[in-house]
Amino acid sequence: MEIYEGPLMEIIRKRKSVRKYIDTPVEKEKIEAIIEAARLAPSSSNTQPWRFIAVLDKTVLSEIKAKGLGGIVPNKWASTTPAVIVACAELNIITHRIGATIKNIDYHLIDLGIATEHLILRATELGLGTCWIGWFNEKEIKKTLNIPTTVQVISLITIGYYEDKANITAKTRMSMNSILFYNKWKGQMK
Repeated sequence: MEIYEGPLMEIIRKRKSVRKYIDTPVEKEKIEAIIEAARLAPSSSNTQPWRFIAVLDKTVLSEIKAKGLGGIVPNKWASTTPAVIVACAELNIITHRIGATIKNIDYHLIDLGIATEHLILRATELGLGTCWIGWFNEKEIKKTLNIPTTVQVISLITIGYYEDKANITAKTRMSMNSILFYNKWKGQMK
């Protein structure tokens, strides 16, 4: 099977989960370029529920690492990150509360997933490494960052520069025939 290659596929293939960063700050201009990519993502009913907090201050980062991470999945590797982007959702009552209940779909999670992937791919394009963290103490993150109770913290993204030989998780993916079906469940093209 031929896969069409191009600049976007190159970025997608280059993206890795980085778990060891070098001690170099991430420039404000790059943070804003990354968030611009997230801002342009599609969302259900164009509600744009995403809100991002870029944490660059070392004192605040230390507090997040000490209080916001840990527990069953400690994520100790995150101690080397020079920046964390906290991805939050400010929910719309019609789309994210009523619509989600009627359809049994958490639209805001889909919206944040798309926006965050835009953010991660743009960071990769700019030479930065990222790692998505889904296991964190939301209560402590909210307290540390003064996030209102009406806003939900969806994920944390570590971001920074890394050495080529950093502790990077290798990609293992299922085969195309395992995930792509045609015309019906498990249907194959003839």
